[in-house]
Amino acid sequence: MPADDLIAERRRKLDQLAVLGVPSHNVDFTPTETLDGARRLLARMEVDSSGASAADEAPDGPEVRVAGRVMQYRLQGKSCFVHVEDEGERMQVWLRLDRLGDDEFAVVRLLDLGDIIGVRGNLMRTRRGEPTVLASALTLLVKSLQPPPEKFHGLQDQETRYRKRYLHLLSSAAQRRHFAARTTVVRSLRRTLDNRGFMEAETPILQPIPGGGHALPFVTHWNALHADVYLRIAIELHLKRLLVGGYRRVYEIGRVFRNEGLSPRHNPEFTMLEAYEAYTDYHGMRELTESLIVDAANALGPQQIPEQDGGTFPCDDPLRRSFGGRELSLTPPFRCERMVDLVAQACDFNPVEAWDDLPERAHALGAPVPIGAGAGAALLAIYEHRVEPELWDPTFVLDYPAEVSPLARKRRDDQRFVERFELVVAGREVANAFSELNDPLDQRQRFEEQASLRAAGDDEAFPLDEDFLEAIEVGMPPAGGLGIGVDRLVMLLTDAATIRDVLLFPTMRPRHREEASAEDVNQSSPPSAEDSERP
Repeated sequence: MPADDLIAERRRKLDQLAVLGVPSHNVDFTPTETLDGARRLLARMEVDSSGASAADEAPDGPEVRVAGRVMQYRLQGKSCFVHVEDEGERMQVWLRLDRLGDDEFAVVRLLDLGDIIGVRGNLMRTRRGEPTVLASALTLLVKSLQPPPEKFHGLQDQETRYRKRYLHLLSSAAQRRHFAARTTVVRSLRRTLDNRGFMEAETPILQPIPGGGHALPFVTHWNALHADVYLRIAIELHLKRLLVGGYRRVYEIGRVFRNEGLSPRHNPEFTMLEAYEAYTDYHGMRELTESLIVDAANALGPQQIPEQDGGTFPCDDPLRRSFGGRELSLTPPFRCERMVDLVAQACDFNPVEAWDDLPERAHALGAPVPIGAGAGAALLAIYEHRVEPELWDPTFVLDYPAEVSPLARKRRDDQRFVERFELVVAGREVANAFSELNDPLDQRQRFEEQASLRAAGDDEAFPLDEDFLEAIEVGMPPAGGLGIGVDRLVMLLTDAATIRDVLLFPTMRPRHREEASAEDVNQSSPPSAEDSERP
């Protein structure tokens, strides 16, 4: 039946319910048990009665009140079997005319898939052994006016899955478990940091200066002050102010916003974890990063591992995982390599010795380098073009060029590089950390260099933040800082192909621009050149 006819039929049933005096939305019902609780109650009763089950002829099990959404409906004359679902659990309900009476059974005849009902009745098992509530009273709680997705095939259209996530979740218990995994990961991140003595903080989302990242911000207007403000592009600078204020370990898990395009790994709003610890450096952050990721994988538990013949096998080790059809090992310790060494291995030349020639070498290798960029930016371009996509198992890539790292402390043995790493897994960045720059004079010089780039037309260069400079002039202790893109970490641990598969409500094009397919939307409007979520 066409969708419009299905909706019209449901509205006719709504009118019939009104004639019967039955409200379509009722709050006068309180369950005594969840569906899972009702199942366990029945099992305990059977154990207490020495294994005797409550059969069709003896529905004398304990009385319960349960509620759920109608997912299956079989009307057979004067009897009806429905399966209701709630919190991922299903249970059968047996509705009979001889127990409900004519008035309530008239409501049974008007039920549809997707309706939410409450029932009171006795627990029992049918002859086939299925746990069942034999109803003695029925309450219609919500009449669904839209048909749910087709029950056997679920919601097939990808665009609809993203735009109407509630239908996707309604049609698939597996998807509900998939998104629950995100909560497990975030809870694990918090637990690991809390156990290490970090304090969780909340910092402003609306900021007068968008700092802490290479990205174009969203701008809005503060009417009361007649001033433009920006949605934050990073959490970094305010957490560093807390180090100045005397806190030793701080972190925040929060939303950040970047005015860039959509891609399989980019959404304009995403979730970041940033953590800062005084009196440590990027080596300390490396150990912390490894613990955060290992703990999160262990919290999620084992996963199916792909085989060469295309099948999978169960694995008891949660640190052996699958991503993109390929096995991935998260077993510590993770590999550590300097960026210059990785480039030397891949390109057969020593970047340090060929420093002045790196822009030309980058062009020769087909690595995109911004106009006017120096040797440091060229080295990063070569690395991202030739090396990064080939790094599969977790690899800490150490010592980035100072030119592309304006907030990191320079190496004392070579000022061209900073104490910074990125953790790369399956060819993509998952974490980014520094030995934080706390020299206000050096920081001012680097901000001024960024301001020159900004004046020359680079909208993603750092603005000059005098308030932050004044803060670290008070004295910021030596510290290590870490940023992890939570969405990307969840993608990695749940084997999700795109960021939209781990966001309950991803950003979508307005409906009037839906002429592009879902794949076109994923690939359009390239993000900013800096792929890392923390610079």
